[in-house]
Order: sequence, then structure tokens, then C-alpha cells
Amino acid sequence: MGNPAAGKGRAKEHGTGAAALLRAAGHEVEDLTAGSAADSLARARAAVRAGADVLVVVGGDGMVHLGVNAVAGTQTPLAVVPCGTGNDIATSLGLPVNDLPGAVRTVSAGATRTIDAVRRADAGSEERWYAGVLCGGFDAVVNERANGWRWPRGRLRYDLAIARELPVFRPLDYVLELDGERWETRAMLVAVGNGPRYGGGMQIAPDASYDDGLLDVVVVGPLSIIGLARAFPKIYTGEHVQHPAVTVRRARRVGLSTPGITAYADGERFGTLPLTVEAVPGALTVLVPEGSTAPPRADAREASDPA
Repeated sequence: MGNPAAGKGRAKEHGTGAAALLRAAGHEVEDLTAGSAADSLARARAAVRAGADVLVVVGGDGMVHLGVNAVAGTQTPLAVVPCGTGNDIATSLGLPVNDLPGAVRTVSAGATRTIDAVRRADAGSEERWYAGVLCGGFDAVVNERANGWRWPRGRLRYDLAIARELPVFRPLDYVLELDGERWETRAMLVAVGNGPRYGGGMQIAPDASYDDGLLDVVVVGPLSIIGLARAFPKIYTGEHVQHPAVTVRRARRVGLSTPGITAYADGERFGTLPLTVEAVPGALTVLVPEGSTAPPRADAREASDPA
């Protein structure tokens, strides 16, 4: 199942190639791609219910997000042929990116790794999951603006959206609930990371682990335009967390509220704030290259402790 537009069209080519290589290796392959993401998700969920051995997604983080929403909480493994623009989740999991033969070998002979996934936990909300990072501030506004443009494609679109929003964005009033502890603060952004990366290489939550049952909540406090512009490049190395305006907390369950923001997760619209999410340990099984090892579980990390 793939997004033909992902990776400037690479996904269509990779999808066709992956199917051919898997069939040549003796696997039975069914293409679940449909005319819309909603229809593709419905077909994927039906295949999982029918007992599919593996769900393979071809594309970037958006396709991983779709796959996670099809298999999270089930025994069906998710395999990724990464060929999108950002590939943040695939990269942080050590998957071969833009390497079709390597990705297909992982599907055919890879090892399984069980990781955490994040579930929306509002009372009465539809079931939604994500694997990487949820953003709910300046970064979400940038996503919203960039997604409204058809040109340019790829990372340049987001760089231009950042340049457009940076001069006019002002800190927001937030109410956070971290494992029941209420925290009111003003911030430029709040990101809730199950994994470390988003936005095509930004290490927003550099110490986040897929295996610890906790979410890293990164809060960037009020900064001037110049201060934000100076601090922003450090996000690509994770050094921004050393800035005095940045606070990192950890919790299993996170409530996030501020007016007028649509949160994004894995680069996809996730829901209008307020919302609540929770880490679900071991909710997702992914295929990773044979011989790769998961980092040790950081069970000693305490929920809601300051970083």
C-alpha cells in the first residue's frame, strides 16, 4: 500500500518494484492502495482483520501513520519501504531509506521489534494512533500552512512556511496535564514525542525512546523572533534542549490545550486541541533489518520528572 505522490513520485516506482520483488521471492501480494487515504486505511484494516501476515506501506511518514492506524493494538507487523521526503520514523528505527532492495529484504527476512505507540485518549473520540511526534504550536501552524500549498514540494515547502509564520507568530497560553499534574504555561510550541524526529530530520525530542512507555513533552517557552530564529537551527542536532527556554518533561498520559491550534502527528492532521494522548507500551510490531537491536528499555526514567 503506498502513496504515489510521496517522495516526489518515488513511492509509485518503489511500490511497483517492491511488489515485483516480493512476488519473485514467493510472497503473495495484494495491493491495498485506494483513491483516498481514508479508503486505503479501510482496506488495510479489513486486510488485518482477515489475517494478513504483514502490512507493507510504501512512502514517507504519512504512510507510516496510516499503517500504524491499521495495525496498532494487533499482532500484525508493519513493514515500511521508506521513500518519502522526511522518513523520520523509518530513519529513527534504523530502516533502509530509499534503498528498495534493502527494504524488501527487511520485509522478507527482517526481525520483529515491538515498540510503543500513542493513542488518542479523549472520552468519546475516534480511535487514532501515532508513532513519532505530535506537534501543537508553531510547528503545527507551519504544517497547516505548508499543507495548503501545492508548490513547492518537499522540505522547501516547510522552510518557506517557517519563514512566513516566524515574523507573525506569538506565544500561546497552554494548559498541560502530565499524568494528572496540571501545568499552565506560555510557549511557542509543545511537542509530544514517542520517537525523536519530525520535519525531515529535526531532533525535537532527542532522548525520546520507542521502548520506554513514556512520552517526551518538549516545551519551548516564549522567545523573540530573533531568539527563535537563532535557536531553531539547533533542533537538527537536538542541542535546542539545552536552551534555557526549553523544558522537557516525561509522562505516560498527556493532555494538551490551547485555543485555535490543529495538532499534527507524524506530519498528518490529528485533531483540534484540546486533546489527550497516552503511550501504549508494545502496541506496535515493526519489521527491522536482521541483526539490528533495540536500545535498552529506560525503565528507570520516571514519568513527569523534569529532564
